[in-house]
Amino acid sequence: MTHAPTPDFLAQLTAALPEGTFRPRQAGELDDPRGRHEGRAALVARPRTVEQVATIVRMCNAEGVGVVPLGGGTGLVLGQVAYDGPEPIAISLERMSAVRGVYPTENVIVVEAGAILANVQAAAEAEDRLFPLSLAAEGACRIGGNLGTNAGGLNVLRYGNARDLCLGLEVVMPSGEIWHGLKRLRKDNTGYDLKNLMIGSEGTLGIITAAALRLYPRPKQEAAAFMAVTDPQAALDLLSLARDMIGEGISAFELISGVGLDFLTETLPEVRQPFAERPEWCVLIDLGLSGQGEPQEALGALFEAAYDAGLVSDGVISSSAAQRAEFWAVRERIPEGNKRIGSISSHDISVPLSRIPAFIPDGIARLKALGDIRVNCFGHLGDGNLHYNVFPAKGQTREAYESIRAQVKKTVHDLVYEYDGSVSAEHGVGRLKVEDLERYQDPVKLAAMRAIKDVLDPNGIMNPGAVLRVRD
Repeated sequence: MTHAPTPDFLAQLTAALPEGTFRPRQAGELDDPRGRHEGRAALVARPRTVEQVATIVRMCNAEGVGVVPLGGGTGLVLGQVAYDGPEPIAISLERMSAVRGVYPTENVIVVEAGAILANVQAAAEAEDRLFPLSLAAEGACRIGGNLGTNAGGLNVLRYGNARDLCLGLEVVMPSGEIWHGLKRLRKDNTGYDLKNLMIGSEGTLGIITAAALRLYPRPKQEAAAFMAVTDPQAALDLLSLARDMIGEGISAFELISGVGLDFLTETLPEVRQPFAERPEWCVLIDLGLSGQGEPQEALGALFEAAYDAGLVSDGVISSSAAQRAEFWAVRERIPEGNKRIGSISSHDISVPLSRIPAFIPDGIARLKALGDIRVNCFGHLGDGNLHYNVFPAKGQTREAYESIRAQVKKTVHDLVYEYDGSVSAEHGVGRLKVEDLERYQDPVKLAAMRAIKDVLDPNGIMNPGAVLRVRD
């Protein structure tokens, strides 16, 4: 168990690093983006090199002082928000943002962990390559945090999670030693896969300082389409049909509910919506082709086949890059609309694809038994990841539902468990879902996780309280 740093230790730590490395915590920088918790830290470190990170971690480990890695601060499960317990040292990777190398013929880019995701995408594009990880926070989130949480995003259907996009890592271990695993190899069967152990560990086993990432050829032709579907089962059938007709060209397949469109109308009326009469459900399909064929033609043929099969009732296909971007603006601003409404409880879940059509109405029925609520269900249908968020009735505020908030969360997560799903699909566990992990996770897996943590971080300094409960 860690303890708060003494003034003498803080003085020693500050003296060991170049002037300007440390500063006090600034108002709001360590806080929960949803506004429920205020993060704490004795100091914020801003190292410039992996050796400086190693020095900080080594000294904190010897002293028994916790360290919390800080990326862009956009995480939604409190992984970066140490709101209780002894004050840690927060280690921000903001100054470690360099692109160390781009290897177009290998389809690899090597970047430091503080690189902002959008900048990594731009560096790849400058070499006519694609780094496909894409999510709403890409203008602020950093690669280290993306890997630490195994971020998903919009293109998982085609390219996989962050884990699938990483070839090698450089990591500062809890001892302060540096693991030089920054290889650009597709094949490396030399023992245990430490890379994939670090990815998704949320800074509890080490601090990622750099990564070798996969790149892909840029699709030469892209298009998107909105299609109105009768219900989630029709959306799932449409996905199957799209795979049969188009194959690997489908980059994303997003499910959007009429409730989400209503929220945009209510809070962001300037967002241009695709349908004159909003449907109960619709999907956004994104297509990228590198070879022969026109994506608009492929989407048109898909719509005709789906219409004949009774799966879709309306649709619109982008005719330009600008219109495709306009379509995506609808999807990407749904979280902003949600935030303006103010959720009672938000849930990042995954369910087996074939069970989604039953899960969605089952959950709504159980939640309505708790009170007058609205459910905005949207997300990445192609990989089974739904954002199943619960909101007050129109005209009410989330504060009026505070007494049932815990029950709302438990109702959703109990149902996810019944449906053989996961209560954390792409956001991680952080501190928000530690109890959920204990309640729903396989006990053998939990015991193995604890054993790994105890061996690699025996002093418990790495992001204490995240993923696994701090032992007394």
